Amino acid sequence: MRLNQVLPPDMATGRGKHGEKSDLVVHDDELGALGHMAFELRARLSTIGNHASQTTASAAGEMSSDGLDAGSALRELHDAWGTKLATVKEACAHISNHLDYSRAQHRSDDRKIATNMRNAKGEAMTVSRIYNYIK
Repeated sequence: MRLNQVLPPDMATGRGKHGEKSDLVVHDDELGALGHMAFELRARLSTIGNHASQTTASAAGEMSSDGLDAGSALRELHDAWGTKLATVKEACAHISNHLDYSRAQHRSDDRKIATNMRNAKGEAMTVSRIYNYIK
């Protein structure tokens, strides 16, 4: 990550001095796609992840009432699955929300920078004018 300096032209494209890929280059459309994938995964996990929940709980109850130790083991497995599933769903929600927030915040920051930058005469600075000053 480089702060307080303009990237050389090769870094602006996401390539380093020796052609290696920079590790902090992400495009807005990629963030949107990843956030949407996390949102869809959470929705699918909510449906598919609980598909056998009632049947498993019922089987565990019946086995326990029949005196089988496997009933309590199945209940523990059922509860552990529910906990792990909830954790993965929560992680997906955090990823989706964070990427949505990041995209909105970056757009807001870009607009603010674009509208607030002025030269010594008070004229608005365009990207090309800024680049000409830096060259």
